[in-house]
Amino acid sequence: MSDQMRATRAVIESTGGPEVIEWRDEQLPPPGRGEVRMRNTAIGLNYIDAYFRSGLYPMDVPGGLGSEAAGVVEAVGDGVDSVAIGDRVGIFGPSRGAYATARTVPADQLVRLPDGVDDRTVAALLLKGATAAFLIEDCAKVAAGQHVLVHAAAGGVGHLLVGWLKHIGAIVIGSVGNDDKVAMVEDLGADHVINHKEEDVVQRVREIAPDGVPVILDGVGKATWATSLACIARRGLIVSYGNASGAVDGVNLGVLAAKGSIFVTRPTLFDYAVGREAKQRLVDRVFAMLAKGAIVPEIGQTFALTDAADAHRAMEAGETRGSTLLIP
Repeated sequence: MSDQMRATRAVIESTGGPEVIEWRDEQLPPPGRGEVRMRNTAIGLNYIDAYFRSGLYPMDVPGGLGSEAAGVVEAVGDGVDSVAIGDRVGIFGPSRGAYATARTVPADQLVRLPDGVDDRTVAALLLKGATAAFLIEDCAKVAAGQHVLVHAAAGGVGHLLVGWLKHIGAIVIGSVGNDDKVAMVEDLGADHVINHKEEDVVQRVREIAPDGVPVILDGVGKATWATSLACIARRGLIVSYGNASGAVDGVNLGVLAAKGSIFVTRPTLFDYAVGREAKQRLVDRVFAMLAKGAIVPEIGQTFALTDAADAHRAMEAGETRGSTLLIP
């Protein structure tokens, strides 16, 4: 194979709306020590991509977007023995720049992929699946029989949370934004599904669990914070893992006491997936749940890679369901 390779990648010069995404055609040099050149075959779109693009999360500009992709190793640098040319691999961060036809990445960020799982399924599952795994098992430590409220239950992470929680025996209450998503989450096995645009979520939750729910998994953020506080049980845990509606700010410790000595955490995946082995363990758990049929990686829509701005607009308008892929 050639020591060099042409690649098209997304770059943002300044943060802002989807229109700041630009495209560059570049020559990739050979990978350096500890690095791998990866040709992408499918790329996952995630809400965190919009957080970085918009400036909600700080990033250096100019910079790349995206962290999740499946692909093939095209070249390896010195000192790399974990993968070889031709291997199928996946990546879900923490480095950004996955919105590209190919790129050079640290070898220790790559994970091995199981045979029999196609690249689009991989790209739909890696980051979202690893997020579901650590939220349920490592962060919230959900137990069988517990009521769990999942906000945005039809979303890319939400629909995986629902299936995973049901598999381990939790009682799942899903909150969604329209009747189509109600049907989808019911099909995933949720015990109760609430259309928050037509029903009072707090009232419904308190009818289902009069003492409140012990765990809330909230990827929405600002818009659902008050609802979560009103639904949580005494000494319950609110896991605020996303900011789809904006960041939660001004958290008042006195309110946490008044609501029943509750716990709140704002976790990030890479405080739980530290190092290559930890990443691989999370991914192995994800693919084990896939093999059991517990999770279903619904690919709701695909866009051409260079139509990423349109994909961002659809995602931020709430027009997507399941996972969204960018295809080079």
